[in-house]
Formats: sequence, structure tokens, C-alpha cells
Amino acid sequence: MSPRPATVSAQPFEPAFVAGLTSMFEERIAFNKVLGLKLAELSGERVVCRIDMRADLIGHYQHQRLHGGVISAALDATGGMAVMAAIGARHMDEPPEQRLGRFSKLGTIDLRIDYLRPGVGSHFMASAEVIRLGSRVASTRMEFRAADGRLLSTGAAAYIVS
Repeated sequence: MSPRPATVSAQPFEPAFVAGLTSMFEERIAFNKVLGLKLAELSGERVVCRIDMRADLIGHYQHQRLHGGVISAALDATGGMAVMAAIGARHMDEPPEQRLGRFSKLGTIDLRIDYLRPGVGSHFMASAEVIRLGSRVASTRMEFRAADGRLLSTGAAAYIVS
């Protein structure tokens, strides 16, 4: 992805902030837990998540393809996490606990997914970057790739941030 996110700080996050976001994403958001989404990379510039293929995620049983809804949900969740990370990077002057409290109003207001190839493989990677972080709305671009790096789907989304 070529666009750079609209963040103020490129400094690394504190362990407490990373632990809080990871817990929120992987454990406290129940649907992410059902999907098996795991954070693989987290910075103010980019978020990458991994999802392992499982039998209960199959959408086409004859071809063992990942369900399109799983792809859509994974891209939406990854885009939302990228917005959280960008907000966190913008407010590095605040303590981690205060920044973690900024996400209570975050929600998806628009989501577009383009399915380019079938989701077949052992695991998949979803990545997202924030294109614009405004005071009320953030825009993201996302990619969904197979284990071998092939681009399977792309997405774009808008999130309410206040």
C-alpha cells in the first residue's frame, strides 16, 4: 500500500498501550475472537492481522474457500484497529490508559470490499493504513493476502471517531 497514514508521531507505542490494544482486539471484541484474528504488526502507520484457516470459516465446502464474510469482517476489524493506532499515535502526549479510552465511539460508517481471488490457503494476512484521520471521520485502505502474499481482496472504509 502506498498511501501514508495521517499521524503525528512515528515513535513506538509503550508496552502498556500495545497490551491494551491487543487485549481489546483479540479478547474483548468477541467476534474477532470467534474469527481467530491476531495482531501481527501494530504501529501508528500500519496494522497487520493474521487469521488461520479453520473448517468453521469455510464458505464453499467443495473448494475449501474462506467465506467472503470472514474476509469482509477481517478487513473491517483491521481497518478499525488501524484507526485506533493512528489516534494513539496522534496523542502520544497522553498516558496509555487515557489513549485507550478514546475508542469508545469508534464505529464503521462505510465499507467496500473487492474480492479479487478465492480465499484458499493455510492462513491469511489483513493489513490496513489510515488515509485520512479527521476529527470526526477516518478513512482507511485495506488488503487481504494469502500466505504466499497473493492479493485476494482489497477494501476501503470510513469510521466515525467522535
